[in-house]
Amino acid sequence: MFQAIPLCVLAIGIQRWYKMLPVVRQIISSSLLRSVSSIGFFWNTNCACSTKTTTIKAPKASGQWQVKAQKQGQPTHATHPHLMQEGELLPGVRLDEFQERRFRLMEGIHKHASKHDNNLKQHLVVIPSATKVYMTQKIPYVFRQNTDFLYLSGCLEPDSALVLTGMRGDDHLSTLFVRERDTHSELWDGPRTGVEGAPALFGLDQAYALTDLESFIASFMRSHRNFILWYDFMNPAQPDVHRILREFLGDTWNKMWESPKPFIHRLRLHKSTAEVALMKASCKIASDAINATIASSYPGITEHQLFARVDYECRMTGAEYLAYPPVVAGGDRANIIHYINNNQVVSEGEMVLMDAGCEYHGYSSDITRTWPVDGRFSQPQRDLYEAVLSVQTELIRMCATLPSLDNLFHAMCTLLGQHLQELGVLSSRATEEELSRAAYSFCPHHVSHYLGMDVHDTALIPRSVPLEPGMVITIEPGIYVSPRNKLAPSKYHGLGVRIEDDVLITASGPDVLTVRCLKQISDIETLMSDAHSMDL
Repeated sequence: MFQAIPLCVLAIGIQRWYKMLPVVRQIISSSLLRSVSSIGFFWNTNCACSTKTTTIKAPKASGQWQVKAQKQGQPTHATHPHLMQEGELLPGVRLDEFQERRFRLMEGIHKHASKHDNNLKQHLVVIPSATKVYMTQKIPYVFRQNTDFLYLSGCLEPDSALVLTGMRGDDHLSTLFVRERDTHSELWDGPRTGVEGAPALFGLDQAYALTDLESFIASFMRSHRNFILWYDFMNPAQPDVHRILREFLGDTWNKMWESPKPFIHRLRLHKSTAEVALMKASCKIASDAINATIASSYPGITEHQLFARVDYECRMTGAEYLAYPPVVAGGDRANIIHYINNNQVVSEGEMVLMDAGCEYHGYSSDITRTWPVDGRFSQPQRDLYEAVLSVQTELIRMCATLPSLDNLFHAMCTLLGQHLQELGVLSSRATEEELSRAAYSFCPHHVSHYLGMDVHDTALIPRSVPLEPGMVITIEPGIYVSPRNKLAPSKYHGLGVRIEDDVLITASGPDVLTVRCLKQISDIETLMSDAHSMDL
């Protein structure tokens, strides 16, 4: 439901004075933009919807901008033909898919709002980009775009904002606010798309400078008294945009607002054909990288060296970077679930638990493998490993019945409890319920999460939702036995095992996207034996 304006926003609004600067960008007719296609730039006015065909309005542009005329603020087919095909806005994703996403978002919020107030006439949706973050003066961290903004706009540039206004999906106006072209800044940081280039490149109706956002919103609010502002106040992505909207809400206390994030995440939850292809590529790269890392390991290697190896392998085969700081935990450190120090030596007789994945053109993989650094599983290591692998195999099979992630978690606890009982870790007299509760102490994390543009993707989608075709999830059971564990026999003390794969849910059953990453004991031992024999 819609939310009332917070009191803190009202207080700020009392002190605000308006800067009523008119938006003066000249807009040309849409017919000019369609002429761009004659020079080879892809433009498709008929956007295929999942349920129907919808005509998307051609964008307006300021001046006769030619997309191929110069470098943009991000790769294009003209500048990076080795990365992108003709008609793609981002590698692997065509321009019309981004238009369709915006259409579906506006349809979704309009239907939701109409259920609660049929008198609502307009929507104002504001999705900010990320902004640069600096590790020290003038030295930025690697920029990573706000994934909600990227999903809807395809824009990789910082300090931007997507604004959607209007009513239903095919009756909305799309506006992108971007940084203006600046010769001095572009000398240091590279080209910007700018106001003139943005409509054609991103398939939008119009574009303005980010500095015009305040006057644009002021003009919209003067013209529309009955509307909803869709903006995520709880998780601001860009300080300047947040300040503008917070102050406007303070001055217009009678307006309604709601976060668009739940609606965006519902769209992102189900992967398109293009997204599935990108995720398969990401999973293939990470799988091969981890296989190579397993093969390269030996007693005395450091966790940092293993980190470096998986990072190198991912980048050399196409990934931009790792999807998250990897866990590379030798020995007892595997019992620290999110161990990322990665600075110890892995000694003979110890196992390595590696949790790593890569990001490939905006889509993440997430894999965990556990292996003995000397190439042979000891019997206690084999016992726990086979128990975890058996549980994971059963949980993947269960995905065919379309359970929820929470259902999978409860099943994991039951199965783990049974295996731990068979190994003599848990009492033979324990009931199934007691075994399930006890198993949680050996695996204190959930068994699954959604996966996509973010590693922990679509965070607002509950884990109680039944699985559906098009979703991608992880399956990652584990057993962790602390040296201080009083239940487990001493032979298991200090051992930690987790096995994680990425699974696409399809109508015909689960599709393990990380199937190339070895996990059978015999395959791992053979891989390491063959690699070591080649070194002799």
